[in-house]
Amino acid sequence: MTELGSVAWPPALIRTERLVLREPEARDRAALIELFTSSEVGTYIGGPRPRDEFERALPAVPRRRPGLFVVDLDGAMIGIIEIDRRDAERPGHVRPDGGEAELGYMFLPEAWGWGYAAEACAAALDWVADALPGEPVVLSTQTANDRSMRLAAKLGFTEVERFEEYGAEQWFGVWSSVTPSG
Repeated sequence: MTELGSVAWPPALIRTERLVLREPEARDRAALIELFTSSEVGTYIGGPRPRDEFERALPAVPRRRPGLFVVDLDGAMIGIIEIDRRDAERPGHVRPDGGEAELGYMFLPEAWGWGYAAEACAAALDWVADALPGEPVVLSTQTANDRSMRLAAKLGFTEVERFEEYGAEQWFGVWSSVTPSG
């Protein structure tokens, strides 16, 4: 796995109280189309993708990609979580050379408000803590996205800076599995 170093991929299924984090499968295609073409989901990420274009571009069996988890509730995809390396050219870094592990997530609107994002993201962060010990994880979201701002705080991200990107103010935070000794 080049993006995240020598981490073995795919990992074993990650199970939480209500969810399973797993690799994408053919059965997820319809939900992926809904996710990426939803105007509600696209509000703070540059808008929805055009449905016809996305349907043509998305293979029948979604590609396996290291760091991409489908969030599964009772056998159905309700969202995705991605752990990737933050592009060194983008603003927002906690290391001089950039390339930090970055948490990204998207959930179908019907899954909002039930705590699934917090549960799934916490499990993904636990996975990062085991797979990449001591690695800081960063997150960026528009300050106008109240839900995402609350989720970042709930997960333990602390603000590093704010900057303008994509025509909006962005909040940039960091999470670390390392607990300072006192």
